[in-house]
Amino acid sequence: MAGVSTKEIKNRIKSMESTKQITKAMEMVAASKLRRAQAQVLSSRPYFEILYQTINDIVDTNREVSSPYLLPRTGNRVAYVVIAGDRGLAGGYNSNILKLCYAEMEGKDPTVLPLGRKAVDFFRARGVRLLSESYDTAEDVSVGDCFTMAKTLCRAYLAGEFDEVRVGYTNFVSVLSQTPATLRLLPLLRQKTGREGAMAADVLYEPDSDAVFDAIIPEYLGGILYGALCESRAAEQAARRTAMDSATSNAEDMIADLSLKFNRARQAAITQEITEIVAGA
Repeated sequence: MAGVSTKEIKNRIKSMESTKQITKAMEMVAASKLRRAQAQVLSSRPYFEILYQTINDIVDTNREVSSPYLLPRTGNRVAYVVIAGDRGLAGGYNSNILKLCYAEMEGKDPTVLPLGRKAVDFFRARGVRLLSESYDTAEDVSVGDCFTMAKTLCRAYLAGEFDEVRVGYTNFVSVLSQTPATLRLLPLLRQKTGREGAMAADVLYEPDSDAVFDAIIPEYLGGILYGALCESRAAEQAARRTAMDSATSNAEDMIADLSLKFNRARQAAITQEITEIVAGA
């Protein structure tokens, strides 16, 4: 700060105070949105987990099902549903999930269905093929949109356009912890659990197991996508709140440091004036 006038320091203090007000306001908005997002997560997570487990139980225990959704494929054409945010200022929320998905795409022939402006811009800039840009505002994506996406993906998968379908999202662990992850949606793989036939005798499918299974898979995918969307929304608001809280604290530290330097500069100016008066006398 050598050579900087008290006026310049004072202007910097005012600038930092304005920044502090903005970051504090953004923190409060994020905290308000986080409460709503947490409520959505708490209400959707049991459905998300039970649905995922139920479908896998049906696959594992019913050997009569021979759906195309169960047939493993050897190709590398992978469709990714990547959920990111519409804005920045959320710490590493956007970059973590985008980097994870992009690294996972290496060596594959990927097609991306991006949710959120950041995801659209990221993959477009890297020349990755986009299935659609209709969901470039993640905040506006509804549960109905999730089921529409699921039906589109299922039709494309059955038509042989993709060999695998995955979703990339961010797990909301806590306000201070969010974990990016990817989950395979299709094909569903049978696990060797030793429970084969355990449920087959107790469940009767009409008209047949294949028709029922093919009808519920798009609904299953829609439910999984909505659960992942709720997790990501809560994780984004938690990351933004933490980032804005950190920015507010940094602004306060800079204001305190600038105030100290302002007082020192003013004291030096007063001392210099006194010295000049004494010397003149």
